[in-house]
Amino acid sequence: MCSSDLMNKILPTEIKNIYKGHPIALWGFVVFLALMTWRSIIHLLYQEYGFHQIASFIVITGDPDPMPMIYLFFSLWGLAQLIFCLVCWVVIIRYRELISLMYILFIFEWAIRLILYPLTDLALANNELYNNGSTPGSDAALIIVIILISLFLFSIKEYKAVKDSP
Repeated sequence: MCSSDLMNKILPTEIKNIYKGHPIALWGFVVFLALMTWRSIIHLLYQEYGFHQIASFIVITGDPDPMPMIYLFFSLWGLAQLIFCLVCWVVIIRYRELISLMYILFIFEWAIRLILYPLTDLALANNELYNNGSTPGSDAALIIVIILISLFLFSIKEYKAVKDSP
């Protein structure tokens, strides 16, 4: 596949809402996006539950209480995630040629968790001073990246359904 063909699969010059990739990539994206939408809603509306019960972060005490500020930023993060998910749902409904591009954006987001976070002070998800258990967004990042890359590869491979001969 030449580089211009690959570029046209990721950023098509004309969008007709015709998905040519493998159906596994399309349905995998729908399932993944449903999970990401659910995650976003939890972060946006149920910050305390998502922060403590799911992400396993401890309650930090202080004067003044730092938790309202932490919950605010957690909620804003959920809002940003939800906006991106809504764009992805529009892609699924109306602009399916852009599914490969959406995969690249999600791969980038999840790969940053693997590459950048361990190198910075952002590695709080694995720091027992702040965390008392498993954090799915950190612990499952490698598996998610592998799945996303696999589905991306299926999305750029043109799929030709086998037709029954008359």
